[in-house]
Amino acid sequence: MSKHQAIARAIQFIDREVEAQPDLAAVAEVAGMSPFHCQRIFSSLAGVSPKKFLQFLTLDRAKRVLAESGSVLDSAYAAGLSGPSRLHDLFVTAEAMTPGEFKARGAGLTIRHGVGDTPFGPALLLWSERGITGLAFLVDSARDAAFAELSAPYRAARFLTDDAEAGRVLERIFAPLTGGAAAAPLRLLLAGTPFQLKVWEALLKVPSGKLVTYRQIARTVCTERASRAVGNAVGANLISYLVPCHRVIRTTGAFGDYRWGRGTKTMLLGTEAAFAGR
Repeated sequence: MSKHQAIARAIQFIDREVEAQPDLAAVAEVAGMSPFHCQRIFSSLAGVSPKKFLQFLTLDRAKRVLAESGSVLDSAYAAGLSGPSRLHDLFVTAEAMTPGEFKARGAGLTIRHGVGDTPFGPALLLWSERGITGLAFLVDSARDAAFAELSAPYRAARFLTDDAEAGRVLERIFAPLTGGAAAAPLRLLLAGTPFQLKVWEALLKVPSGKLVTYRQIARTVCTERASRAVGNAVGANLISYLVPCHRVIRTTGAFGDYRWGRGTKTMLLGTEAAFAGR
């Protein structure tokens, strides 16, 4: 079991037992490590100690952040949905495929793909000259299955394997979480229906360390009654982390499920909360 898998198990345990407030010894036992080793590895990956991380996962805190996020998000959305959005210390710009390009399923595009390491475990990355087209954490899925899912909207494209370059791009993407900084802006290429694109563009406006509900997103793109449709669009996002669907939680404050594993979502939210609190 890798250190990422061990810490993912520890985080799942913390998330599951949050009300019991487990101590370091209990967390370390689940991770299969000594308390000292668990504290050190956990802190290096999550940015904070297991005890501090536990504080970020409480329901009361989630509800408080939701309440605080309301005014911040209203201001962000009022500025428009088409401009660049800041994620950590990265600038991320998104370009949508035209309806004709979407219908052509990537014909004429060359898309490279590869697997590399991230602070949240191995990830599969797909990218073209026009931008990143897919990013999936491989914690709970195999590479082939993840590739089939991420490449589906572009099935007519030409695909090339390039693990070395994928590792370099992933290092750029997650540099702010490892003490570095991105050398250049990142571009995304989004392929979806007009409604899906509106939802994903709204997600790009959610600042790191903030949370939103499906209802808040629905109110932004159309009407609160469309919360279920928004949920489907959020679930259809193929670019994890950069299009931050992990920041959407339930109105109750519960984190809910995540396409790339609940443990990964918990780790993402806890890490972002830790950085926001510094």
